[in-house]
Amino acid sequence: MNDELLLRYSRQIMLPEFDYDGQQRLTTSRVLILGVGGLGSPAALYLAAAGVGELVLVDDDAVEVSNLQRQIVHRESTVGLPKVESAQRTLADVNPHVTVVCHSTRLAEPELSALIAEVDAVVDCTDNFSSRYLTNRLCVQHKTPLITAAAIRWEGQIMVVDPRQAEKPCYQCLYGEGQEQNLNCSETGIMSPVVGMLGTWQALETIKVLSGAGQALVGQLSVFDGLSGQWRQLKLPKNPDCGCCGA
Repeated sequence: MNDELLLRYSRQIMLPEFDYDGQQRLTTSRVLILGVGGLGSPAALYLAAAGVGELVLVDDDAVEVSNLQRQIVHRESTVGLPKVESAQRTLADVNPHVTVVCHSTRLAEPELSALIAEVDAVVDCTDNFSSRYLTNRLCVQHKTPLITAAAIRWEGQIMVVDPRQAEKPCYQCLYGEGQEQNLNCSETGIMSPVVGMLGTWQALETIKVLSGAGQALVGQLSVFDGLSGQWRQLKLPKNPDCGCCGA
């Protein structure tokens, strides 16, 4: 890193748990962000600001006025643009040293698998179970860490799946296929700071996974209730009969 980058990232480099080595790992990392909406917006902004070397954005939607209440990477001036292009513009202003690669289409499984195999972590910010199951399965297959979150109304949850730790659970250990109930913000509503908190925490967990600092939320589910302002931490056992990661 040159002097300009050392100055830019100086406030986190001075953290003893992170240090220069942690920053170096961050600046040489590639992260895939699936969905640049309510969760993906703060996740992308903080990962770019922190200095992740390359962000790969995948989203096939365009920016709508109703997105602006919570999807903070987008602007009034980018309404109508593909979300990945809108996000790329904002992220370039935040940190021009970060490479941003855009995919403004819904990826078929082989294409998604190829991307997951090439990155160091996946941040799942999608809004449906079928996408989460597929992403989880491919991350387990390629042993790529997965940071997944969801939020609806006043509530949210987050967990980290690290397939490199074979004794730890995957997303499907938590939600077996067929047990899910798809909800979306357009039908049930969402309080904007809730997705902001969860997406920001996704960025933090991603930085911890990439740098090796601290202890990531592997094998744990954190659940947030915005109305009461309370977090619950649940330990998750690995399901030995899991159809994805089990025997």
